[in-house]
Amino acid sequence: MPEKKTIERAKEDLREGKAPSTAAGEFVREEIDHVREGKHGARSPQQAIAIGLSKARRAGIPLKPPKSGSKEMRNRAEHEYEEGQEHPGRKPSTTRSHSRKTAMKREPKSSASHEALSRQSKRASARRSASSRSAAARKGAAKRSPAARSASARKAARTRAAAH
Repeated sequence: MPEKKTIERAKEDLREGKAPSTAAGEFVREEIDHVREGKHGARSPQQAIAIGLSKARRAGIPLKPPKSGSKEMRNRAEHEYEEGQEHPGRKPSTTRSHSRKTAMKREPKSSASHEALSRQSKRASARRSASSRSAAARKGAAKRSPAARSASARKAARTRAAAH
């Protein structure tokens, strides 16, 4: 079960009109924290992210199942989405929950390190087209205040200078 604070932050994001994926990010953050503090492990950063998204769907966040991926994974996400919409916050079976936690404790904790997450985000970006990345950056910039935009521009200039 996700923590009450996480659910509150996600609901707040939705009330502010943010995208469901942004609200689901709160659950992913919680899952990364759990791995870092040793509550359990994860085989890879992707697994930690997937667990967070699954918890978000079950908590009632209207995060649609992905269109790509294996049929089994899509069906699972579809089921979790429907379950979360009908019975948000319903507790999972204690037997299943205990088994899952026992298995997860055997997994490494390093999968939630800054380095591992950085590698994962770079790989995810590389799979997207340049135009898609550029459009996302423009959309993000349009939502920022002028002060935040100029801070971003300064940081980008520093990054470019450091790369050359």
